[in-house]
Amino acid sequence: MIEAENLTKRYGDKTAVDDLSFTVVPGRVTGFLGPNGAGKSTTMRLLLGLDRPHRGDARINGVHYRDLPEPMRVVGALLEARAVHTGRSAYNHLLCLAQTQGIGRKRLDEVIELVGLTGVARKRAGGFSLGMGQRLGIAAALLGDPAVLILDEPVNGLDPEGIVWIRTLMQRLAAEGRTVFVSSHLMNEMAVTADHLIVIGRGRLIADCSTEEFIERSTEKTVAVRSPDAERLAGIVAAEGGKADPSGDGLLTVTHMEAARVGELAAAEGIVLHELTPRRGSLEQAFMELTRESVEYGRTEAPAAEPAAPAPEGGSR
Repeated sequence: MIEAENLTKRYGDKTAVDDLSFTVVPGRVTGFLGPNGAGKSTTMRLLLGLDRPHRGDARINGVHYRDLPEPMRVVGALLEARAVHTGRSAYNHLLCLAQTQGIGRKRLDEVIELVGLTGVARKRAGGFSLGMGQRLGIAAALLGDPAVLILDEPVNGLDPEGIVWIRTLMQRLAAEGRTVFVSSHLMNEMAVTADHLIVIGRGRLIADCSTEEFIERSTEKTVAVRSPDAERLAGIVAAEGGKADPSGDGLLTVTHMEAARVGELAAAEGIVLHELTPRRGSLEQAFMELTRESVEYGRTEAPAAEPAAPAPEGGSR
């Protein structure tokens, strides 16, 4: 279990993490989301003892990370995959880590095979692509067969096959009863990976709930209805308290009414339906809605350009 209690961290006059409390429990993948500058990486550093909080506390299984005698056997962490000696081979990089924790070579070979680096294990890490470097970082996190995983942007640089692989791996590890805490900017990936979400903005907690609940409470459900008699159906829906917006080609987008009720109204009036599809908002939509006021590095509108001066008549510019 990961526990953060009233964590506060300041850098000069900037508060990166502001009285942040949450708990990450075993048996599920917990996504950690927030806009750029929200304090996600700082929070992970506080959990791992790489930064000291000005106030509050962070513990893993009830213990400070710094007090774990063999930390890699308890916590596997990926904060910066490229933090390797570029002149070492992948194998020797992992071997050095393993020897600090009393981890045998058998486990080293298992992890290299697990992350798909068997064919390049003896090559220098400095020549690795971004995706290969990411796999090496994940291998280091898994080396001690830890019960807790803290992963910052683990899909960064991975190709589609690699993204599916790490998603499946995280879900499998969670199903084994491990604690998996993962940050990502890829909303579509988090939507299919994370069971639970912790969302922060400007260092403060915005949401701590299941992924499904986060989407449900932050976006409006709609129903897509297609009918050759869309105009009449729209009037019937409106009379019943719903709203039907036409989109052309007989398609209506219905809000404030469940799909089952739309179907019942159509059946009662003998209206043919070619489509009746309930739709819910996406995680991306929910995230944008809830974090709108917490974006620190958002785009600002540029001032309108002044019109160019007209060229003199009869001359060139």
